[in-house]
This record gives sequence, C-alpha cells and structure tokens, in this order.
Amino acid sequence: MVKTGSIFTEIARQSLENHLRGKPKLFSRSLPAKLKQPGAAFVTLKKQGDLRGCIGTIFPTKKTLAEEIAANAISAGLHDSRFPPVSKNELGDLTYSVDILTKPEKTEDLSQLDPRRYGVIVRHGSKSGLLLPDLEGIDTVEEQLEIAKQKAGIRHDEDVEIYRFKVERYY
Repeated sequence: MVKTGSIFTEIARQSLENHLRGKPKLFSRSLPAKLKQPGAAFVTLKKQGDLRGCIGTIFPTKKTLAEEIAANAISAGLHDSRFPPVSKNELGDLTYSVDILTKPEKTEDLSQLDPRRYGVIVRHGSKSGLLLPDLEGIDTVEEQLEIAKQKAGIRHDEDVEIYRFKVERYY
C-alpha cells in the first residue's frame, strides 16, 4: 500500500532537518493513534532519484512509532555506512519514504514469497539481511533472496531461515 503526503514522511523530514539545524525534535501536527503505539519502520532518503540513505528496524526499539521514524530518519541521514552524512545544503534536495513493517513471519516455502508484495529477512547464524518489497529492478524471489544474503554477508550457497513481511509505504 502506498500513500503520499503523509505525516509519516513529515516526521522523518522534520526530524532530520531539526537535528542538523540543532533544533528539538518537535512534530508540528497532532499525532494519530497509530503513531503513539510501538512499531517498526524504515526510512529511505533519495536525492535526485538516487538512494542517499536507508535505515530501519525490524522490531520496535522506541516507545512510539513516531519516535522510531524520527530516530531512523536521523540514522538514515547520518549513519548509513554506504554514504557520507547528509549536509544542511542537501536538505532541500531530499525526498523521503517511510515503510511501516508488519511482524515478520517465518516461511519455509518460496512460493509464499513475492518481491512486489513481501519484504524478506534472511538469517544464517548471527548474520541477517533485510530487503524491502517492491524495489525497482528486483523482479524475482531469487534476486530478492540473493541481495538480502549479500547484504548480510551470507554466501549464496548457504542455507538460510527466511522471514517475510509486508509494508505500508508512505511518500
């Protein structure tokens, strides 16, 4: 499910911008009940259509979903090891998306996966990797699992536990 112009992306944007400008994390609108409950979320930043940062949580780590989104937005902007930290000068060029995750469920059968509908988590020992659903250029379950394994540092020939989840994606 995709929704645009949301309070979810507004929280992400305000949190990163306020953090970089040394202002407190305040949300300008009153929060709906969903944002006052715990929840897992990923925040993705793009600049001119290219990935600029993406950080999230599989399970809630904060008291509320609003706090989860705020923390993940700041982490996506400043702590994604694939990119240098976002600068104040870039803030106007960023677009935000927020994925709210359902609870992961273990799956044994690859026919229960669909890269458009489900994200995946792969685990092998202490290593785990996650890939969100409905990503451009990822059209098969095999591609999705292979990329998740690569992200985790798991060899392609190693067996993994597989979990699937859905998201509500907000732009």
